[in-house]
Amino acid sequence: MTDAYLETVDLACERDWRLLFEHLQVSVKPKDMLQISGPNGSGKTSLLRLMSGLMRPTTGDVLIKGISIEQQRNELAHNLLWLGHAAGIKGLLTAEENLTWLAALHNGASREQIWQALAAVGLAGFEDVPCHTLSAGQQRRVGLARLYLDAPALWILDEPFTALDKDAVTQLEKHLAEHCNNGGMVVLTTHHPIQNVPSTFRELDLGQVALS
Repeated sequence: MTDAYLETVDLACERDWRLLFEHLQVSVKPKDMLQISGPNGSGKTSLLRLMSGLMRPTTGDVLIKGISIEQQRNELAHNLLWLGHAAGIKGLLTAEENLTWLAALHNGASREQIWQALAAVGLAGFEDVPCHTLSAGQQRRVGLARLYLDAPALWILDEPFTALDKDAVTQLEKHLAEHCNNGGMVVLTTHHPIQNVPSTFRELDLGQVALS
């Protein structure tokens, strides 16, 4: 019996008729922070999307709490939070409106909780502002505010530091480390050298994964 929350079992991924990786075994346990690294085209984003159930593997499987993702697609939003490379928000909606529907994917959130989350990412006073009027960094912060709401324990994040200034990067690093120290899990890709990491931090370099 494994204590892993997320596992990949003999995972293989082929894109555009090219095999990116195969026989990949990854295990993520509570408190883990796993950075997926590797050169461009090595399959970093593809692996995150496979782990999130947004893609299907060429072969192999992804398990969450010991059960195949394929058997629990209706429950995935309650088991993990996915944040892609883009901000993942709708420009015509306000910051508050975006977080309201995004939070509904998980456990929902009150208006007070949403405003507190926006304040935590430095967007106090921008709650009612349409997101298309915000800068790229501010739009990114709207998406990242989801990490300050009642979210699943597993966060899968593709380049979460994109468009953030130095202070916001430092704050996000601290928040991710605290999440892991409190029993949560983070799997991420980033070109940013992370300075603040939990003791459970480790790195998987897809460029070093040999193809058989």
